This record gives sequence, C-alpha cells and structure tokens, in this order.
Amino acid sequence: MTTTSDLKIIAANGGGMILDASKYTSSDLKIIAANASTHKAMIILRNVGCLTSSDMKIIAANSKGAVIFDLAEE
Repeated sequence: MTTTSDLKIIAANGGGMILDASKYTSSDLKIIAANASTHKAMIILRNVGCLTSSDMKIIAANSKGAVIFDLAEE
C-alpha cells in the first residue's frame, strides 16, 4: 500500500494522481499539492465534501494550479 509519505515524494518528483480526499488529512493534501506544484504534476481530488471551503482555498493556493477538485460528486 502506498503511504501518505510516498504520495508526497511521488508528487515532488512530478507524479500526478487521483486521490480520495476523505482518506487524507487536509494538512497532508496541502503538502501533496505544494509538492505537485514544483513539477507541474496534476492532482485530482475526489470526495471533497469532507473538506471545508477554507481547506480547498488553501490547497488550491499551495498547488498553484496543480489540483482539480471534483465537485460534480457533491
């Protein structure tokens, strides 16, 4: 199983991914997003209903355009 630490490293190395936001803390998602932004990796977050709008704003700011929030499921 891939750990949260692994995901942070994968994103920092330019790997894009689709993640279920409900399985990670908002703090971890912020770090993954920030790491992804350094190499323009794309992160798609699904099940974002567990995140507050404030969390999403911070994740978006950290990602610098590297995160897509799947709001169609909400």
